[in-house]
Amino acid sequence: MKRFNKVFTVIILIFLYVPMIVLAVGSFNNGMDIAVFKGFTLNNYRELFRDSVLLPLLLNSVIVALLSSLIATVLGTAAALGIHSMGPRMRRLSMSITNIPMTNPEIVTGVSLALLFAFVGTMLKTNNILGFATLLIAHITFNLPYVILSVMPKLQQMDPNLEEAALDLGCTPVQAFFKVVIHEIFPGIISGALMAFTMSLDDFVISYFVFGPRFVTLPVEIYNYTKKPLHPKIYALFTLLFVTILLVMVLMNVLQAKDEKKRRDERSRLHRRQVG
Repeated sequence: MKRFNKVFTVIILIFLYVPMIVLAVGSFNNGMDIAVFKGFTLNNYRELFRDSVLLPLLLNSVIVALLSSLIATVLGTAAALGIHSMGPRMRRLSMSITNIPMTNPEIVTGVSLALLFAFVGTMLKTNNILGFATLLIAHITFNLPYVILSVMPKLQQMDPNLEEAALDLGCTPVQAFFKVVIHEIFPGIISGALMAFTMSLDDFVISYFVFGPRFVTLPVEIYNYTKKPLHPKIYALFTLLFVTILLVMVLMNVLQAKDEKKRRDERSRLHRRQVG
């Protein structure tokens, strides 16, 4: 059984990562055909960094990802605190509602937001409502559940006596939050922020329905590139995006592992004190 599990895991990893390996190899190919390797070259990366169209669009994507992840992290953390303070029944109901956007098909979310923005545009009597603002609002909307789900476990793991002790020692609720609570849930906040950033950076489906001609993100523009033979510099761009997101996810896992190790050490020290 263990051997079967290992073989099955290897097969899954092959299906997941072989396409990215082929793409990465193609980014160093001296030819135009990804199926025929004509020699190693870095010209594709040089052409990418000289491109006057793709780089500004990449900057647009980074700006939206940074702003949306920052705002979603603040709002999601506040929402998680509010949900955590609810009773068990309301907490379960709120978490169920929070999970709906994550299970809802992206195309449904995109169309729904587009209709909402169109309605607002009609109320404001403008036909140019789609742009940076609508794109940012949409990204904040689908990022919020990921932040909430990252922060909630840390709130549940936190010892409630810590905050009460801070209040007994003279801290106001705000001071207790910034001096005690935020330090306990900080790994969850960082994980949620990193997850929100990666989800926003490569989003296409929802962005396609809410972007305007005045502000276009890279995934939306790349969709137009796929309608014709791709230049190898696009492979280079995909490779850099994959490596960036991979590094972010590795960082998130490292932070989670360090937090878990810290908690295990604290429980071990507490157990030794109780035994002693």
